[in-house]
Amino acid sequence: MNYQVIARKFRPQVFEEVVGQKPIIQTLQNAIQMDRIGHAYLFSGPGVGKTTTARILAKGLNCEQGPTIIPCNVCPSCQEIASGKSIDVFEIDAASNTGVDNIRELRENAKYAAARSRYKIFIIDEVHMLSTSAFNALLKILEEPPAHVVFIMATTERHKLPATILSRCQQFIFRTISPAEIQAHLRQIADREGVKIDERALTYIVKASEGSMRDAQSLLDQIISFSGQEVADEDVRDVLGFIPSEILDRTLDALAVRDSKALLENIGLVVDQGLNIQQYVREFIARIRDLLVLKLGLEEKVLGSAEEKRALASRADAFSEQDLIRFFDMLLRLENELRWTSQARFHLEVGFIKLAKVGHVRDIEEVIREVKGSATPPPKRAPEPERAPQQQPGEGQESFSFADIFNRRIEY
Repeated sequence: MNYQVIARKFRPQVFEEVVGQKPIIQTLQNAIQMDRIGHAYLFSGPGVGKTTTARILAKGLNCEQGPTIIPCNVCPSCQEIASGKSIDVFEIDAASNTGVDNIRELRENAKYAAARSRYKIFIIDEVHMLSTSAFNALLKILEEPPAHVVFIMATTERHKLPATILSRCQQFIFRTISPAEIQAHLRQIADREGVKIDERALTYIVKASEGSMRDAQSLLDQIISFSGQEVADEDVRDVLGFIPSEILDRTLDALAVRDSKALLENIGLVVDQGLNIQQYVREFIARIRDLLVLKLGLEEKVLGSAEEKRALASRADAFSEQDLIRFFDMLLRLENELRWTSQARFHLEVGFIKLAKVGHVRDIEEVIREVKGSATPPPKRAPEPERAPQQQPGEGQESFSFADIFNRRIEY
């Protein structure tokens, strides 16, 4: 029962261990060193270290060796904060404490000085879940905060916070972490855990995490539980529901020669193996993007092993940049349409047949050059015959007034 999940076991304990947030970490460290501690901070971003950074900041402020940018993690204050038992650092889950009464209790508690530390710190997680009345109650203490109180609020949905709250906080927007940084960190964790896993398997995990370190660690934990200490890339692909590379490569080859039959056969493989059709389209869109990036000479922007990049580059010559851009637009529309159709397979088949029927798009400059090079002067037009002079209205014709016409009708 002593097992800890990877996300908790390898949670950063000092600022230097936080991955991918260098500007934010540098700002917080400078604030501590220059004694410019704000009374309210707002951390936003999905699964990228908000709460972890809040705890490290709390340890740095209340460490017995501090305030310091390197908490000792051995003094009673640091250990109590790490275990969530500090009497001067309060972690509040706003998702389950949404009411105004909870904030009033917080305000009452904030009036009193810290019992054993320099600061009384309130870490409010998922702060966007507070009710309107709770925000109004919180606003009062943010406007006139006691000198010994620091608020650290975390949220994944910053846009839901009132402007009055945002304007009274120092805002730190945590960015999604780059694939290279996530993959390098997962490699370190796997080595420390004694797990054998190749780079291709790690690439699958990185793609599925979509820039979230927490999600990447949770997925790695899940994969280890499935495969044990030796992880094969096929295991990762099957667990996470990725499409086999062979199917994606055959789809590209069929599209290169505009082979509608082969495209439908590949779709049949996807369906017969129970793979997700929308996932198939998403991954093929990513493959088209990688082809376009390779054609632009940006190999370092493509996620994958050197062997995978070489295999993809060998197919790039079969498509022009204009082809890939058109395919990209058509596939994005197809992906959106698949969300609402009840005939997903039929819709997918028709969509890929449309791709195959798209002619190779030629560069407009090339077309202009060809036209200029082969153009012959247009034949001279034969002179048009002279037209007979048109008779002006009223010339040679009897004119009538409206009254004349009316009278003649009456006479008739």
